[in-house]
Amino acid sequence: MGIAAQAKRGGLVEQLAGASRAMILTNAEIERFEDRHFGIFQLWDGFFGRAPRPTTGQVRDLVALGLVGAGMSDAEADRFIEGLGPDHNMRLYQLAQALIGVAFYPDAAEAGGGDPEDAAAGDDGKKTPPAPGE
Repeated sequence: MGIAAQAKRGGLVEQLAGASRAMILTNAEIERFEDRHFGIFQLWDGFFGRAPRPTTGQVRDLVALGLVGAGMSDAEADRFIEGLGPDHNMRLYQLAQALIGVAFYPDAAEAGGGDPEDAAAGDDGKKTPPAPGE
């Protein structure tokens, strides 16, 4: 057994600030985000242009909550995220989007990604219909 961090189901282990960081959003962290900002589904829609895009503060709060969900204390997570400069903002945005995605569709990441609705419907991954006679 290796000592590398492993993600729990519905979580991530990603490189951030030069180290592997485990992150997971449980219902408790999602509710904390909603209490401070707005609904998680509105945030999800914001990542895909169907609602206002999340602010830097909202993105940073969500990633901090992901760190808390994986076991980091609130104070440690806040200090860690506050210590990251603006050069980390795009990476934090990507991590926030991934955190919600893997929380909503935990088995999609294990299956190699793709559209979770297609996987649920039994789609074989082909996006074009077969040629006539096939």
